[in-house]
Amino acid sequence: MKASTPTDLGRELVRFFEEFLPGQRGLSPNTVRSHRDAMLLLLQFASADAKRPIERLQVSDFTTERVAAFLNHLEVDRGNSIATRNARLGAIHVFARFLASRRPEALGTLQRVIALPYKRGAREVPVEYLERIEIDAVLKSIDRSSALGRRDYVLFALMFNTGARVQEALDLRRRDVRLDSPPQIRLTGKGNKVRLCPIWPVTVKLLRAFIDELPVPEGDPADALLFTNARGRPLTRFGVRYLLRRYVAAASQEVPSMRDKSIHPHSLRHSTAIALLKAGVDFATISQWLGHAGLNTTMRYARADIDLKRQAISQVFPDALTPPRGGRFQPDGSDLVGWLRRM
Repeated sequence: MKASTPTDLGRELVRFFEEFLPGQRGLSPNTVRSHRDAMLLLLQFASADAKRPIERLQVSDFTTERVAAFLNHLEVDRGNSIATRNARLGAIHVFARFLASRRPEALGTLQRVIALPYKRGAREVPVEYLERIEIDAVLKSIDRSSALGRRDYVLFALMFNTGARVQEALDLRRRDVRLDSPPQIRLTGKGNKVRLCPIWPVTVKLLRAFIDELPVPEGDPADALLFTNARGRPLTRFGVRYLLRRYVAAASQEVPSMRDKSIHPHSLRHSTAIALLKAGVDFATISQWLGHAGLNTTMRYARADIDLKRQAISQVFPDALTPPRGGRFQPDGSDLVGWLRRM
């Protein structure tokens, strides 16, 4: 069967993600994936709006009206915050500028897309995190009688232990894990910055048993990815989100407080930060632990946790609150979405 001819939009998307973002812009893999997510959502919306498959969309379908409708769709239909809407628009602006340099015949339309404004009034997004009882419920909901269940258990336990971003955890290879004293893992974060995170003795036992169970990889075992799917391929962020959503739904039957929370893989990272704060760890250490660029990012966790606020109030008004003593895609146009998802 002859492969379909790629559209001009398909060819430009390949150049954008394979050459422009990582090469000319020098963006990290995680940032490239963030742009990928925004463009994938836009393509899906444009396909439905134009009533054509994604593989048949053209650069001419990238109109100001359609992008504006997409931004409204994010807020109204998907319930995204203004901050998320603005982040998606930022990725679209970058792609529009890239197209403008290559498609001068579409310059007028692309300039109007670039001129679409960010929305004001973006408030700090509430930090969604899991309390200790909720984390326990999620882990207990995982069936560890199967190899995949044991993989999921180790993955989520490790993410909570380290506060790793989901892609940082998925990029882990066996060489990044040290189980001898002092036990630690090596994470590669934004901007390819490397940091070391200590791991608990119980996490060491989980990882040792998990690695011993893994099949013998081809080539150098140290280069083998730690977490793969049933076919031995790398797990994706989409896959981890799906798994966590399933386990959270099951755990919510036992812990109803989780039902009103919008939990996603990054919530485990938030949970780690809150737990460290409650344990009395200073902001500078937490910032380094999580790989934050600065303390301002870490400080939002102090604003997020109600228990910390109660502690602050009790220090100011102790008498009032203290109780009495006593108690690479081949651009043939046939699988553009699949290629984007695999990035």
